[in-house]
Amino acid sequence: MSAVRTVLGDLPPAELGVCDAHDHLFFASPRLPGEELRSGSAARAELAAFRAVGGGAVVQWTPYGLGRRAADLPALARESGVHIVAATGLHQDVHYDERVLKELRGRLAEVFVAELTDGIGTSGVRAGLIKVAGGFHALDAHARWTMTAAAEAHHATGAPVAVHLELGTGALDVLDLLCGELGVEPHRVVLGHLNRSPDPVVHRQAARSGCYLAFDGPSRANHATDWRMPDAVRALADAGYGDRLLLGGDTTTASARSVNGGPGMPYLLRRVAPRLAAAVGEELVRGILTENPGRAFGVAWRRP
Repeated sequence: MSAVRTVLGDLPPAELGVCDAHDHLFFASPRLPGEELRSGSAARAELAAFRAVGGGAVVQWTPYGLGRRAADLPALARESGVHIVAATGLHQDVHYDERVLKELRGRLAEVFVAELTDGIGTSGVRAGLIKVAGGFHALDAHARWTMTAAAEAHHATGAPVAVHLELGTGALDVLDLLCGELGVEPHRVVLGHLNRSPDPVVHRQAARSGCYLAFDGPSRANHATDWRMPDAVRALADAGYGDRLLLGGDTTTASARSVNGGPGMPYLLRRVAPRLAAAVGEELVRGILTENPGRAFGVAWRRP
């Protein structure tokens, strides 16, 4: 039976509710000095604000070594009434000290599997997805290493693989590697940040594989992609891929949190969803926020 693996246990997909399919409660990277998401009280307030506008679930894509604070997530889920899904996986190498990467050599897939089945560290919190990352229009050796380990962990557990696409690029290379060479089932792959590169041809080619396509995060002004996102979603829906689309907020900096004056998690439901509904209809948006995440992250879990 399919289940979404939340920090409070496995959940039937139909009970997930309105889902922010890609966001961060905790995140700390040397690439973003001074903008770390480390405050438990701020995370609690952000979840409360999200819940107040109708939010029911958040999928945290923060992977290994970037301040996940897995032990704090169950209490936050219970207090807020928002389901939380945690991640294992590994980001691009620029987010890590070389010492950390050396320690993972030869055992990366083993780490992923352990965090999916036994729990993250000593927290007992099991991850519900594997997050990895590509590069800008390419896959370097680090990306191939992490995706190979992710594929091995997927085959052992059934876990979905969520992919950060750098500025929305490289989607087809990722699918060629994960699904072509490494045998990951396409419907177990989520491609993130497609809103950052609104190429309708690539979007359709990726969707044709059977993967999920995530439009996640309000763009920076100079990217000029927010206003094009409804057209991209409409084009995919018109082509028959409306059941493969996801929406997320991807809050990665402290200043972006709503409690600090930024858009934060509530922005997804307060502004993005109504804007999208005006373009493609409320029924489709409702499905993208509720039904699609349950299918994308709901798994018939296997134990190796």
